[in-house]
Amino acid sequence: MNLKMYQVDAFAEKIFTGNPAAVCPLPNGWLEDSLMQSIAMENNLAETSFYIKKNGQYHIRWFTPTVEVDLCGHATLATAHVLFNHENYSGTELEFESKSGKLSVRKDNEYITLNFPTDTLKQVDLDNEVADCFDVKPVEIYKGKSDYMLVFKNEGQIKNIRYNIKKIAESDGRGVIITAHGNEVDFVSRFFAPQCGIEEDPVTGSAHTTLTPYWSKVLNKDVMKARQLSRRGGMLVCRNLNSRTEISGLAKTFLAGEISL
Repeated sequence: MNLKMYQVDAFAEKIFTGNPAAVCPLPNGWLEDSLMQSIAMENNLAETSFYIKKNGQYHIRWFTPTVEVDLCGHATLATAHVLFNHENYSGTELEFESKSGKLSVRKDNEYITLNFPTDTLKQVDLDNEVADCFDVKPVEIYKGKSDYMLVFKNEGQIKNIRYNIKKIAESDGRGVIITAHGNEVDFVSRFFAPQCGIEEDPVTGSAHTTLTPYWSKVLNKDVMKARQLSRRGGMLVCRNLNSRTEISGLAKTFLAGEISL
């Protein structure tokens, strides 16, 4: 069996930046979960997305090299980019069914905009053990549905922070976001998810459903520019819609090919 496979740099202003994701269209329906997991492991990217079209509706699933996840922003953006640019989707808006509900996507010229459910945040004590994962103490700690979010004083701390990946892996939840006000953008962040087989994710769309409501309230702004400060780096535009969050970015195709199973 041969299947198409694309590799796309999401939230990338140019190739070799942003977050690479593999996208695998499945014309004949879902594969066995174990096979999709094996494909994701073989790709060894932060995420591999699979999609099907059933009764006129697109359905999407995401796998890291080790687990299936409920929501992934950059791989959704990459999948939309593939549909808009390589798989003959003629419209400028589409909708995915997913484990996190309906996900709307639209094409705004070169930008692709995701519409995701906004995370709910609960502040937790600063003596939470997740703070011990880093060599600098945060000023605030929050817990969302899936991730911890640690707020720091400035961008320099985010860039230069030292972390204990073993301790992060022991924390409950999907991963840990660290964030601060940006020098040239509204806010910056990094994201660590060893629990999902990803030490540091290059750019994490879903984390911005946690970051956006927080920074919207702090900065009193609904539209914000954000940068994820990983080695590859990535730019995002975030819009707070209260119960929903819009996340916009660019995408660049790196590879279009075929896999043999």
